[in-house]
Amino acid sequence: MATPAVSHLEKEKGSNGRGEDLSRTHKCGECGKEFRRLSGLKRHMRSYTCKRPLRCGKCSKQFSWLCNLKRHMRTHTGERPYKCDKCSKQFSDQGNMKSHMRTHTDEKPFKCEECGNQFSRMYHLKSHIRTHTGEKPYKCEECSKQFSVLGGLKIHMRTHTGATRVKPYLCEECSKT
Repeated sequence: MATPAVSHLEKEKGSNGRGEDLSRTHKCGECGKEFRRLSGLKRHMRSYTCKRPLRCGKCSKQFSWLCNLKRHMRTHTGERPYKCDKCSKQFSDQGNMKSHMRTHTDEKPFKCEECGNQFSRMYHLKSHIRTHTGEKPYKCEECSKQFSVLGGLKIHMRTHTGATRVKPYLCEECSKT
């Protein structure tokens, strides 16, 4: 039987104590994403098969995994079971709460390899990287103009709809935007 110190060293080397080598990665042939465990890759591969046997009873949206259906159901119920212990803000998703916690700690674990800028959220880094690559994946269907961030496209779309207001949606009951 391994002592706690030996067990810790095994984890540092990449073993989990069950004979699995966690340093070895399993790579998706479609997108290149890597996983420590084969089970993670298999779970990821389901996203390509389009098998979604679970259906939301409220809106009929379909899911591959029960945990995703449960998380989605919170959009209908308004349930927010995850609470920030610093400011009491509540979240429907644990991952969003963890990301939020970085606003209190100023932790920025995502670093741009090109310029060294650091970010608290992965999607901020991905968006930033586009400033280096010039990639503009969001395209206007009306005029074909392209944007590096979705928000840029949404703002641009107002030029085609005639909406000039920053908040173009008006409540029909109280007239607030």
